[in-house]
Amino acid sequence: MLPFDPDEVRIEPSKHFRNLKMRKWDWDITDLRDSLRSPVRVVPRGRLKLEVWVRKGGSKKLVLSFYREEKLVLVITGTEG
Repeated sequence: MLPFDPDEVRIEPSKHFRNLKMRKWDWDITDLRDSLRSPVRVVPRGRLKLEVWVRKGGSKKLVLSFYREEKLVLVITGTEG
């Protein structure tokens, strides 16, 4: 479903996502990578952006950008619900 393998790419959270959501959810990069291994739903939003719904400690939506050449996933923001 995802256009990348979460174990093969570098995952970087944005400063906003890291300081607000990851701290609130008590997540680290390992938890983020684990949640991306089995997404519930993936919706492309443009050329680089994806909306990914995951279930880890409840239902969460992550907005991320995937840069194929750099093998980089930038997690922009997330919401609960």
